Amino acid sequence: MKTNKNKIKIIIILVLMLFATGCTRQLVDENKKPIKNEATGQTLTANIICQPTDKNTIKAYKKGNVKIEKLPKCEDFKFTDTEYEGLWTNLFVKPLAFILINIGKLVNSYTLSLIIITIIIRLLVFPLSMKMVKQSQVMKEMQPEMMRIQKKYQGKTDQESMMKQNTEMMALYKKYNVNPASGCIFSFIQLPLFIGFFEAIQRTPAIFEENFFSLQLGTTPNVGIMTSHFYAYLILVLLIAGTTYFSMKMTQIDMDSNPTMKMMPIMMTVMILITGLFMPSGLGIYWVTSNIFTMFQNLLVQRSKKDARA
Repeated sequence: MKTNKNKIKIIIILVLMLFATGCTRQLVDENKKPIKNEATGQTLTANIICQPTDKNTIKAYKKGNVKIEKLPKCEDFKFTDTEYEGLWTNLFVKPLAFILINIGKLVNSYTLSLIIITIIIRLLVFPLSMKMVKQSQVMKEMQPEMMRIQKKYQGKTDQESMMKQNTEMMALYKKYNVNPASGCIFSFIQLPLFIGFFEAIQRTPAIFEENFFSLQLGTTPNVGIMTSHFYAYLILVLLIAGTTYFSMKMTQIDMDSNPTMKMMPIMMTVMILITGLFMPSGLGIYWVTSNIFTMFQNLLVQRSKKDARA
């Protein structure tokens, strides 16, 4: 158990070190006030990696004194030709943007490119995420025995009783071949992916300028809802909330005696819903696609278990 904790600590440190090397910077004027696209209200990023093409976006960058003419056109962008901006940016953000741009050119849609890349990444980490889902299903099966052990030592706070409880719990995990720390690993993978997609979208004009069914990929729903395309952004927010709730509900472990655990999917959905209002629509599309993949994955595990019992 101690070894697992040490592994988790190492992962956290590596992730924090990775993120410290690069980030987006907001476009501001000489008075340090944010500069936005006048037509859409979109908040813009100063350190873009290629040239914008939208007239209002170009106007905003000129106001922010960004030398966009020195940047490559997005269709000609090569991450190997750009200056070093840190480990995180050069090894993940720019290569991701490069892939998104080139697949977008092939399918003639950067939105479809986002969806395709999300699915490819989820397929690459499928063995790990599948293991996590299977363990969640096993945890549901072992829940009655876990409850029995917890009830057995309920109210006992002496060291001997706590050690006995931990020993019985570890024996139970071993019996069902469950590693309680393995579920955290996939969560740590999701975090850099989420931030990587955020930065790639925000720093690539070809992506954040695109419109998809009235959604501008760089515009946040809280801003988009105030425009004439109210319903498009509202539908996106509802999809973010709905897919988050059902993907979590399908893997939730039943805890009849723990009201907090029962409310967890709702609390997390509310948190993601609020977050979704303030993240670029392109990132929302990534989140919805990833959630749908998780839901199909859960259904696959559930069906395989039913077939095994038949």
